[in-house]
Amino acid sequence: MGTSFGRGGATQSVQDFANADLIVIEGSNMAEAHPVAFQWVIEAKKRGARVIHVDPRFTRTSANADRHIPIRAGTDIVLLGGVIRHVLENELYFTEYVRAFTNASTIVSEEYGDPEDLDGLFSGYDPETSTYDDSRWAYAGDEESVARGLPERDETMQHPRSVLQILRRHYARYTPQMVQDTCGIAPEDFEYLATSIAEASGREKTTMFAYALGWTQHQGGAQMIRTSGILQLLMGNMGRPGGGIMALRGHATIQGSTDIPTLYHILPGYLPMPKVGQDDFAEFTRGIGKKEQKGYWADADIFTINLLKAWWGEHATVENDWGYHHLPKLTGAHGTYQTTMRMLEDGIDGYFLFGQNPAVGSANGRLHRLGMSHLQWMVVRDFYMIESATWWRDGPEIESGELSPEQIATEMFFLPAANHTEKAGSFTQTQRMVQWRDQAVQPPGDAKSDLEFMYDLGVRIREKLKDSTDPRDRAILDLTWDYPVGEHGEPDAEAVLAEINGRHLSGERAGQPLAAFSEMKADGSTDGGCWIYAGVYADGINQARRRTPGAEQDQTAAEWGWAWPANRRILYNRASADPQGRPWSERKKLVWWDEEAGRWTGDDVPDFPLTKRPDDPGDPSKGGAAALSGTDAFIMQADGRGWLFAPTGMVDGPLPTHYESPESNIRNPLYAQQSNPTRVTFRNEDNLSSPGAMGPGGEVYPYVFTTYRITEHHTAGGMSRFLPYLAELQPEMYCEVSPELAEEVGLEPYGWATIISARSAIEAKVLITERMKPLQVGEQTVHQIGLPFHWGQGTEAIVRGDGANDLIGMNLDANTQIQNSKNNSCTLVPGRRPRGSERGDLVEAYRRRAGLILSEHPAVDGAEGAPGAGPADDSVPHPVRGPEEAGAVPSGEPSMKEMKHR
Repeated sequence: MGTSFGRGGATQSVQDFANADLIVIEGSNMAEAHPVAFQWVIEAKKRGARVIHVDPRFTRTSANADRHIPIRAGTDIVLLGGVIRHVLENELYFTEYVRAFTNASTIVSEEYGDPEDLDGLFSGYDPETSTYDDSRWAYAGDEESVARGLPERDETMQHPRSVLQILRRHYARYTPQMVQDTCGIAPEDFEYLATSIAEASGREKTTMFAYALGWTQHQGGAQMIRTSGILQLLMGNMGRPGGGIMALRGHATIQGSTDIPTLYHILPGYLPMPKVGQDDFAEFTRGIGKKEQKGYWADADIFTINLLKAWWGEHATVENDWGYHHLPKLTGAHGTYQTTMRMLEDGIDGYFLFGQNPAVGSANGRLHRLGMSHLQWMVVRDFYMIESATWWRDGPEIESGELSPEQIATEMFFLPAANHTEKAGSFTQTQRMVQWRDQAVQPPGDAKSDLEFMYDLGVRIREKLKDSTDPRDRAILDLTWDYPVGEHGEPDAEAVLAEINGRHLSGERAGQPLAAFSEMKADGSTDGGCWIYAGVYADGINQARRRTPGAEQDQTAAEWGWAWPANRRILYNRASADPQGRPWSERKKLVWWDEEAGRWTGDDVPDFPLTKRPDDPGDPSKGGAAALSGTDAFIMQADGRGWLFAPTGMVDGPLPTHYESPESNIRNPLYAQQSNPTRVTFRNEDNLSSPGAMGPGGEVYPYVFTTYRITEHHTAGGMSRFLPYLAELQPEMYCEVSPELAEEVGLEPYGWATIISARSAIEAKVLITERMKPLQVGEQTVHQIGLPFHWGQGTEAIVRGDGANDLIGMNLDANTQIQNSKNNSCTLVPGRRPRGSERGDLVEAYRRRAGLILSEHPAVDGAEGAPGAGPADDSVPHPVRGPEEAGAVPSGEPSMKEMKHR
């Protein structure tokens, strides 16, 4: 779509839902998972908007929608691709918008090859590394012109290699019949969705999409989001009131945790982490944004210098490249799952755990617990003794006898944490809005905030290193680490916010906060810890603390909190006006060109250089903002256009393409390539995958399960299962199954069922409900099982239960390294699971029946070329039987063979 900030936030503010004419909620149960934001969906309905909910389950969101469209999990690209085909073939797209603001007219290099030509692959694929060379997807034109954002274009959009024509060919086979045969969606439901989007888009109307983990947690989840971005650009819904794409974030400051990141691969403000070999600072920043390119990423060097200056202060100078060489350099992927595999190989000594519960909340919880048993020491900071703090004494592997406390050498430290009412600080929410909360009470006992803990830890480490002459210790000793501390030892959170905002360091304004990131300089005279947050502390005022009631301001609500960047509530809002700078319609006006004043104005902070005229051709010789023309509305892109086709930035292809989930029992109906060729998996005895449709044995796991959250519990349960009020509301782990599946398997209402995957087996109470609907996919009936993921095994919580995430394999999206939680295969049998070691025997018996024994079949990874199932084994036991009836042999201790990109 041409997002400006990588994994950045939603394009709109949540109250902008109320301005939509159509809201499509897909990949989210918004009413239950994001109930506060859902009020604005209800407000939109009151104003006459239509709401469509696309989801495998009928939920409270569905009940509040005009129509629920059930879908086979993981097939959203086909559904939205079908809508894209519909609008292209029927010329329903917003032609003027598309021509002016997108790269539809851009011509793509002759080296580009589409999956339509290569049977599911793009050009540039290397089967040895399972990666793409994206230079094969480049724009046409000479190198210098392309670098300056001036590729070859055909303004008629008729050139056969123009992006619009490539889109037509790419999505030509995504017909309503293909949607039905792939997604299980009835033709009348597809027509309703496609017609609704077309009718609620254009000059007078806008459509908004909203998604959550139902899109992100897939192999290919990033491309699902991209598909909605393509559709929104075609329909002219980006940068306009009631349009855009709302990324619903499911925790208090998950958005803030990507902005100022807890992620291994980016620095604050979506600057990338340097990699090993990137030793030249100038080349590193040039790789982020070239000075000659259009848009604000041309100032990547300025943003990086200000970040380094904020971190190392007087020790960051032009002579030492601003301390760039202090930054760690990535040797590869270092996410949650790679870290776990390194633990299993004894490659990690110690582990800090902040606000996470991987023993319950991460895919393949068993491997996380086993991994933690290989550590020398581990620190858990939380409100309660969560399962990741007690796995060593009461986890499932203790019950099974695989681990015993006496044999575990991990030294555990539990340090109580302050909760959000016991500390001051900011939350950055779904709509990029930074909101401040003041401390209400002091934390009890020894509980400390994360800020105090990390600050104090830094002080102690620096004290221990103060006499060090080792060059590697300078990175710590040279840090600015001088925050004011209150009477209780808590660092001043506003001082941290001020550092993030940035300040002038010299000249007449020395000591004054930056008012905007445009004030940042590359000469060391300013600093700023996160360039997109510049302005949150403008004039020395905590802008995030503002709480002007809605009745006292307009619906943009610019005086409530502060949204990055520049307190802008709708990104790319230059696109809300036509090429001449006039609102597309009075009804949907937002920002416009004021000829008399000679500047952009309107109801939101204009997302465009304020004095750049609509007819300004731009100056390509200057680069950056000066090179933008008056119609280059997508100011963060190197060509100023919204990207229907992404020549860079996506590792698995410039266009979304449907691949089946790694364990799918459905053959890919579009291409011979079954699953995403760039997908990441880990080869391990305890991380096996069903062969699915790609080999004998897939029928052993005939059903699909998908995980979700419920209102009464919060993520892995650390904030809810320990509270009697919430525990009483949802006391037991359960599974949702259709009446048809219950009859097929023999399940009783409110009885027990055992769900078995290639990784583990869990038990759950049975909820038989018509909310789970069997889908007809081609000639197959697909049964989907719903599993909430909030329960875990331990003795400290008030309510306990088997963890759904134990069933999920560590199969990751290559773009985001996120796990595939929403589409996995399993089998389902009546009764409770076996206890002790017999659970492992049960899992092993099913693996053998499916041919999934890594030591016997080294090539098995649940993908193409999976071996046969071997000798038939009809003696797979009922869950309540013992192992001696199954003849199963435990697989032994896990050993990581390799991480494989495939």
